[in-house]
Amino acid sequence: MATRLNRTTLVSALIVATALALVALGLTAITNAGATTAAATRSAADQPAAASHVMQGHKMAAAQPVAFGDDPDGDGYIPANPPVTGVEPSQEIPPHRYFHEFQANCSVTHTAPDDPIVYPGQAGASHDHTFMGNDTTNASSTTASLGAGGTACVAPGDLSAYWMPTLYNGNEEIRPIGPQTIYYKAGVTDYRTVRPFPKGLRFVVGSPTQTAEQFRDHPGMVEGYECGESYHNYDFPAACPTSPDTQLNLRMQAPSCWDGKYLDTPDHKAHMAYPVVMGANQDVCPASHPVALPMIEFKMAWPVNGDMSQVRLASGTGHSFHYDFFNAWDDATLKALVDHCVVGGLQCNARGYDENNPGRGAALGENYELP
Repeated sequence: MATRLNRTTLVSALIVATALALVALGLTAITNAGATTAAATRSAADQPAAASHVMQGHKMAAAQPVAFGDDPDGDGYIPANPPVTGVEPSQEIPPHRYFHEFQANCSVTHTAPDDPIVYPGQAGASHDHTFMGNDTTNASSTTASLGAGGTACVAPGDLSAYWMPTLYNGNEEIRPIGPQTIYYKAGVTDYRTVRPFPKGLRFVVGSPTQTAEQFRDHPGMVEGYECGESYHNYDFPAACPTSPDTQLNLRMQAPSCWDGKYLDTPDHKAHMAYPVVMGANQDVCPASHPVALPMIEFKMAWPVNGDMSQVRLASGTGHSFHYDFFNAWDDATLKALVDHCVVGGLQCNARGYDENNPGRGAALGENYELP
């Protein structure tokens, strides 16, 4: 009898132990599932900056390449046709020229929650953007559609699309007034090697998810936000002088070295690079991106001053500023300006005319078109 009772007790204990183990396993599975879900959430939140956008302070779904327009297979790569090969970055020191640039003066055309680079074919998928230049730019824009559009740039041959997150003061949309200055400069020391953008090239400068430190240390940063006598602000200053002439200003430079292979890549950045500093006043394209293109510099001015506490971007704080460029210049017009002003070592206006060197003439006629 005692033996049977001991056996019964032992079996009961085993059953209880097994049940407790199963409960523990179930709790572990639930915990692990929760951890997996949390990790997946963090992974989505920590997508590369170029692959995600921010709208009104919260993150949107990560942008994935889709089959649309210039990218029919939807892999995010748009090959150059033809590619540029056989280029070696120049380390030569050219004759000194203090300037090698021309301006594109382009006005705002419209605002919309579209981004034809990050969210092609997906109307309303982005935070709000302020568009300049081409007056047809929207989520469905392609190289061909931009080429068939009109422009708010003073040079009719500049059908390119330029855009940036929309600025607000409270809930009031603040648009830059009049033509904004977009510089086309030599980003490398040997300005003689700069060639025009290939048609359809596009890229993003900066990131809507960058921190204040990343914004400050960005290779394209010039001096941060400026207003009145306030400089080197990497978020919006608390206040700007209240004056009709005081505006909020920002300049930011784009990468100017191209890999020669792609007009776009999945992150909208990898096909471009900033020049490498080789020494004092010597900037050279890296071997991976050997083709020197014009260096674009946005110089934006928003008519806002006084109390700046309610000023924000559609992408968030001031350090979320970024901008996009989609080249649709008339090829011959762009080449004339690059050759005359950048390669020619001049400081040109939008006509390709250097007032300090009148004897060099202008690249374009009085109507800003090729003669």
